[in-house]
Amino acid sequence: MTVIRQDDFIDSVADALQFISYFHPLDFVKAIHEAYEHEQNPAAKDAMAQILINSRMCAQGRRPICQDTGIVTVFLKIGMQVQWEAKMSVTDMVNEGVRRAYLNPDNVLRASILEDPAGARRNTKDNTPAVIHMEVVEGDTVDVALAAKGGGSENKSKMVMLNPSDSIVDWVVKTVPTMGAGWCPPGMLGIGIGGTAEKAAVMAKESLMDPVDIHDLRKRGPANRAEELRLEIMDAVNKLGIGAQGLGGLTTVVDVKIKDYPTHAASLPVAMIPNCAATRHAHFVLDGSGPSLQTPPNLDDWPDITREAGDNVKRVNLDTVTEAEAASWKPGDTLLLSGKMLTGRDAAHKKMKELIESGEGLPADVDFKGKFIYYVGPVDPVRDEVMGPAGPTTATRMDKFTDFILEHTGLMGMIGKAERGPTGIEAIRKHKSTYLMAVGGAAYLVSKAITQARVVAFPELGMEAIYEFEVNEMPVTVAVDVTGESVHQTGPAIWKQKIEEQALELI
Repeated sequence: MTVIRQDDFIDSVADALQFISYFHPLDFVKAIHEAYEHEQNPAAKDAMAQILINSRMCAQGRRPICQDTGIVTVFLKIGMQVQWEAKMSVTDMVNEGVRRAYLNPDNVLRASILEDPAGARRNTKDNTPAVIHMEVVEGDTVDVALAAKGGGSENKSKMVMLNPSDSIVDWVVKTVPTMGAGWCPPGMLGIGIGGTAEKAAVMAKESLMDPVDIHDLRKRGPANRAEELRLEIMDAVNKLGIGAQGLGGLTTVVDVKIKDYPTHAASLPVAMIPNCAATRHAHFVLDGSGPSLQTPPNLDDWPDITREAGDNVKRVNLDTVTEAEAASWKPGDTLLLSGKMLTGRDAAHKKMKELIESGEGLPADVDFKGKFIYYVGPVDPVRDEVMGPAGPTTATRMDKFTDFILEHTGLMGMIGKAERGPTGIEAIRKHKSTYLMAVGGAAYLVSKAITQARVVAFPELGMEAIYEFEVNEMPVTVAVDVTGESVHQTGPAIWKQKIEEQALELI
């Protein structure tokens, strides 16, 4: 009989969540570095450089890899010979560990969890509750695998009930392009096959807890159909040319994970969940000897990457930029932004639309005329920081507001993550606006460009308040120009063709 003490369990959960907020798994770092070394598209290569530089900075500064510090998912395998020395339930102990991790004053993590999701959507303030999966197994230990999953990648999850004769590979190849780039590739795909609908989804999520090992599999060869599928799907997805951040390129996924389970003769349930460039997961075992704490990696294991300034880099003063200057930018151009911008995401856009429609108008300090808005929900600063990690959020969520905001505010342009959808692109074309893309998964790097920050409206919205940022050389890519041309449409198409041509040359 093993006795697991309440404080040991809570401390281990809290320690793991703090650890994964700033330490990428080294297997993932190495996979991204290998993809970076082989990448031929300069825009995609620069995006991966930013991800790797950000990763090293976070490991050194012990600050979050991404401003979206995620919803916590925990897989517990509790041995039948375990006895708890605890007054709290297992669920309450997990949530207490989450609470302590996210409220740690030395590394405050963003609280993103909302209760009453179909109603008031109130922030719980401490990122609880976690999503917990428990299984009672043979043995006398408690095995814990946990992850902090960002909303951008979680929102791109897909599920299908295929016919038994259907091709899983064909469904994946058809589906991945519909996910856009809001899941922040390059990353991993977790796929659950079989069981029932909910079993497939849980398996897909749990598969993402495993390390990157696709190259080892390729070397030794597949031992079963699931392993064959991993290789087939990875090769097929990378041939799509989607690339890092959806800019077009050679690497869209660095691994494909599959778990399967027996299913009904009439069924073939398949779930697919992507993991983003801010991959965060940890594993530990409690055996009754005390807390199980994470061991910090050696910083020498991170590659020493520097960004290469391309020929098309343009420096932009946001305080003096003109419509004519913005009209000269072309999709794929790299800009370094300096000056003042305002921020705002889902809740702020909804509130601004309501205020304008009511006739009340926007708060006095919110003047978008000739300005840029940055779609971001930052992490609170600690110590001497101006602002905590402040990477972009998925821009397509603002598409339904774009035409209205451009029409009524005089906004010049927008900055966010990944592509714009047809509605957003049409509004940009109609108003001769522009959309700039910041790299998802480089939040700490972006925050270092922020020299001043203040809340100017809606402080009650917490991280969704409107801020005024002053930035110095914040790196972005022109994603949609004033004509409505989108690099997220042209880039993958170009690179898919190049990959096909290169394959033909090898025949």
